[in-house]
Amino acid sequence: MSHSKTKAEAASPVDAAALEETIAYLAKRHRVSQAIVREIARKLGSGERTAIEREIARGKARR
Repeated sequence: MSHSKTKAEAASPVDAAALEETIAYLAKRHRVSQAIVREIARKLGSGERTAIEREIARGKARR
């Protein structure tokens, strides 16, 4: 059984660094932990900032 790489593992180090920078920025801006932002990005399958922000806003509206 072969092991396939996840999107984070397959991404180049430059992309990974940019994604981590975006995650840190969004976590600080929305006052949530970086782990939550990472989980949202993983669930969406996208590192797109606006998509992550929409999902954070939806989550806050549920509280």
